[in-house]
Amino acid sequence: MELRSSALTALAEADPQEKVRLTRALRQAGHTLTLDTSAHLQCHMALPGRPAQPVWVAHTAVPKRSLRTPEGRAALVHALCHIEFNAINLALDAIWRFADMPAAYYQDWLQVADEEALHFSLLREHLQSLGFDYGDFEAHGGLWSMAERTAHDVLARMALVPRTLEARGLDATPAVQAKFKNMGDRRAVEILDIILRDEVGHVAIGNRWFGWLCHKDGLEPVPCYARLALAHSAPRLRQPFNLEARRAAGFSEEELRQLQAP
Repeated sequence: MELRSSALTALAEADPQEKVRLTRALRQAGHTLTLDTSAHLQCHMALPGRPAQPVWVAHTAVPKRSLRTPEGRAALVHALCHIEFNAINLALDAIWRFADMPAAYYQDWLQVADEEALHFSLLREHLQSLGFDYGDFEAHGGLWSMAERTAHDVLARMALVPRTLEARGLDATPAVQAKFKNMGDRRAVEILDIILRDEVGHVAIGNRWFGWLCHKDGLEPVPCYARLALAHSAPRLRQPFNLEARRAAGFSEEELRQLQAP
C-alpha cells in the first residue's frame, strides 16, 4: 500500500467504524507502506466521507441542552465525538493533499490520524454506554470548513488547523472536564485526560511544520501567522488560555504575549 493514496481512501470512507479501521490499519502497517511524496493526487469524490447522520447544521443552529439531563450530557459527549471524527479527517487530508513535503511530515500526520481515531472510538463507546450513538444529535462542520479554506496551501493549513482550531481544544478541555466532574462522569474526564495529552503533541506537530515551512520560505513566523489568520478569517481567540499546554506544544513566549494582548 502507498500511504498517501491509502489516506485518501480512508478519508473518503463514509462509515465511521470502517474509517477508524482503515486509519488504524495504516498506522499499524507503519514503515512497510510505500510513500510517494511527489505525487499530486486528484480526488473526484465528495470529501470528507461521512455518514448520513449526524445532520450537519450551522454552529448557531445546534440546539442547546441542559447538562442536568441524561440527554444533555450525551449531547456534550456527542459534540466531542464529532470533533474527533473531524480530526481524523483533517489528519488524513493533510497526508494525501499536500505533495513534496519531507517523509517525516507524512509519518507525523499518520500518527495524529491514528490517535484521533482512538479518541473517536473511546468517546463513541462512552456515548453508547449512555444509551446513544454517534449521529443521534445535530453537529456542525466548522472544523472542516477551515480545511476547505486552506486546501490550496500547506502553510495556511499548518497555521490555521493545528495551531488555531486544535489549539483551542487545549484551552477548552479543562473547563469541559470540570463540567463532567460536576455531573459525576468520571469516564468522560479520563477520556479527556488522554485526549489533552495527545492533543499537545498534535499541536506541536503543527507548530513544527509551520516553523519548517516558514524557515524554508524565509518567513517570520509571528507576522506570517497574523497575515494568514486575517486572509482566511480565522476565529479570534479569547481567554482563558491553557498557557502550560500551549508552551508544551511549542508556542513561543512572543506568541503567548500576543495572544493575551488586549
